[in-house]
Amino acid sequence: MIPYSGKNRRTVNYLKTIYFDEPEWTPCSVSLMMATWMKYRDELEGIVLAHPKLFPGFKKGSVDYEFPNASPLYQSGYHTDSWGCVWRNIRRGLDSIVEVHPLEDWAAFDSWKAPDPLKDDEFGPRGDWSHVKVAFDAGKARGELATGGGLPHGFLYMRLYYLRGFENLMTDMATGDPRLRKLIAIIERYNVTVVRKYLEAGAEFMSFGEDLGMQKSLPISPAMWRKYIKPTYEAMFGPCRDRDIPVYLHSDGHILEIIPDLIETGVRVINPQIRANGLVGIKEAIKGKMAMNLDLDRQLFPFASPGEIEDHIGEAHETLSMREGGLMLHAECEPDVSLENIEVICRVLEKVCNPPDPDVR
Repeated sequence: MIPYSGKNRRTVNYLKTIYFDEPEWTPCSVSLMMATWMKYRDELEGIVLAHPKLFPGFKKGSVDYEFPNASPLYQSGYHTDSWGCVWRNIRRGLDSIVEVHPLEDWAAFDSWKAPDPLKDDEFGPRGDWSHVKVAFDAGKARGELATGGGLPHGFLYMRLYYLRGFENLMTDMATGDPRLRKLIAIIERYNVTVVRKYLEAGAEFMSFGEDLGMQKSLPISPAMWRKYIKPTYEAMFGPCRDRDIPVYLHSDGHILEIIPDLIETGVRVINPQIRANGLVGIKEAIKGKMAMNLDLDRQLFPFASPGEIEDHIGEAHETLSMREGGLMLHAECEPDVSLENIEVICRVLEKVCNPPDPDVR
């Protein structure tokens, strides 16, 4: 039975979209990154306030443009996570990259210690698990989805190259180094423990993210992905699938060849990039087979004219939308996107997707 009972209208529409049950409108969203807020400040707030259909409940002054509580990944300098990876950020407000890989030399493996999934988050201690249930219950009382995750972006495949370094990981897979299996098992235990704790707390929806693809292809063959990555995905997402709890997976890069595998593991909603996969490829591989939150072309937005943006969003919607549902549209705006283009993106999404007035709950 589709879980609509007790949910507000926006949540029901979202669920109808992912269950292909004829939603009222196409869900759509605009993500304004920390660096974008830091650059445009009050001018960006003005755009947000002018589009309450896209940003329902947003209040003037609710964003602190200095972001004092931002994740270490968005703070300048070097930061060591709970796995021992050292991240470097060269511009506050943008993301970091790993520069020091604690298992770059396998000789360090025996003395290396993995974090405790019950106690350690990515950077520092994990909060009390009882607070998760309290937050879930409060959200349910508002008619919202109790959404869990609790894992950092890059929870398996990316974590492996954070730890080993990319070239080393590729060599490990190509040569079948037995230590790689042991490392995957350690990461899998961490991930599965976290997933099960969220399910125990009452999660109704689970969200995850890691970048599985490159610009034009997977970094490894589909067969290699199935050998090393898919089993852990099945172990993580299987408990959700068995309870009919939808799994949302974000992935940058080209992933078309493994879409059937992701469906098998329990992914119900995929967040694919349009440029890396192509509109035709996405239509053939995903449309009607699983729900998608389409990542519109971030590489177009900084350079496009208003007309090009309108054409891009309109074509994506026309090609992928179905009366039954299955489509959401998402636009991420980094600081290289002009205020004019951010305004155009918001206006066109409202026109194409027809979201309801902000007082609709």
